Amino acid sequence: MADAPRISVDELRKRMEAGEDFTILDTRNPTEWEQSDSIIPEARRVALDRWEEALSGIPHDRPVVAYCT
Repeated sequence: MADAPRISVDELRKRMEAGEDFTILDTRNPTEWEQSDSIIPEARRVALDRWEEALSGIPHDRPVVAYCT
């Protein structure tokens, strides 16, 4: 599989402010997620060990951005 393109947080923010619609996946482990004060409200939490189960629920009509720590 080819490497997925990467964008910076600032680039994502700019694109979202410009009205681009994304599906955002928060793939941080539960401990990291609970301890973080940085949460994107629109993000869907997806545990990496349940990734395949989550795939069917991810919209395919817009870009997907996954983030972790």
